[in-house]
Amino acid sequence: MAADKIDVVDDARISHRTADLNGRTYHYLYAEPKGDFKATVFLVHGWPDISIGWRYQIPAFLELGYRVVCPDMMGYGGTDAPHVPPESLSLYGFKRAADDIKELARQLGAPQIILGGHDWGGAIVYRVALWYPELVSFLFSVCTPYWAPTKEEYLTLQDLVKYKLPHFGYQLHLSSGEVEKAIDSNDKIGEFLNGMYGGKGLKGEVGFNPRTGILFDNLPKLAATPLLSGKELDYYTGEYARHGMHGTLNWYRTRELNYNEELELHKTTIEIPTLFILATKDGVLTPELSYGMEKYFSKLTRKEVPASHWALWEAPEQVNGFLKEWLNTVAFGEAKSSL
Repeated sequence: MAADKIDVVDDARISHRTADLNGRTYHYLYAEPKGDFKATVFLVHGWPDISIGWRYQIPAFLELGYRVVCPDMMGYGGTDAPHVPPESLSLYGFKRAADDIKELARQLGAPQIILGGHDWGGAIVYRVALWYPELVSFLFSVCTPYWAPTKEEYLTLQDLVKYKLPHFGYQLHLSSGEVEKAIDSNDKIGEFLNGMYGGKGLKGEVGFNPRTGILFDNLPKLAATPLLSGKELDYYTGEYARHGMHGTLNWYRTRELNYNEELELHKTTIEIPTLFILATKDGVLTPELSYGMEKYFSKLTRKEVPASHWALWEAPEQVNGFLKEWLNTVAFGEAKSSL
């Protein structure tokens, strides 16, 4: 049976809320199960995504009895998108994201949360666990492996691409300023998102190359992605059109900022029970990037799905199945055994 999902336009199971978090307005999706909820789960999206990117997972968590919170992160959707400059780039850093997630949990009366992320969201949730370990009871990441903060000499993005990860070359393009200038209308945003979500042309054209970035000339040639309906792509386009691309791309300009802020962290290991779900066909967050991450965790569970970067939508039954199994055994099974 196909996985249930939230209707992006009209679904009584979710409400759209806003909150002032440390002086900035955030939009978030909020959902409660029938009856009392047994825990609160925060789901953090990445790029180019928004809170509704968890539409296949929200019903699964509600079925398990969890309250669900999915924020639009800084720069996305209904959340503020400060322009840099004149605003500070620190608004898009990992530390600020951790501070804002902690504040939203406080406002919702959740002293502890289960925290999950995908793509940039995966990177964020690991950092929340480092900055505020007491806030997170259980942690999971889909696609995104853990890269520990380092006190070694700072490595620029240019050198990272040149010497270590050539398939991260797209980040140079995204951070350059060219993309937000080129993707400057609703139609272009829709074509861009369709390409990023796997739309292909008749001759196999694609809209994205990990080594070089966005392939602007190909975008109008691409057929509709099979991963989203027309209604869903229209919704995404409208949400991205609120602020344009600039805010979402600021996340790719924070490497040095994050490095400097994380020099203050005393620990780089994570003792919180953690689930990592690898997408074996991810062309950017490739399997070898996760090799060795076990040494940073005291309780790491690894799973994998034969899916692309968009595993949340492409293989929702498997992803949700792993989450349910892990929560019922490692997470709440562990909690029951300690009573």
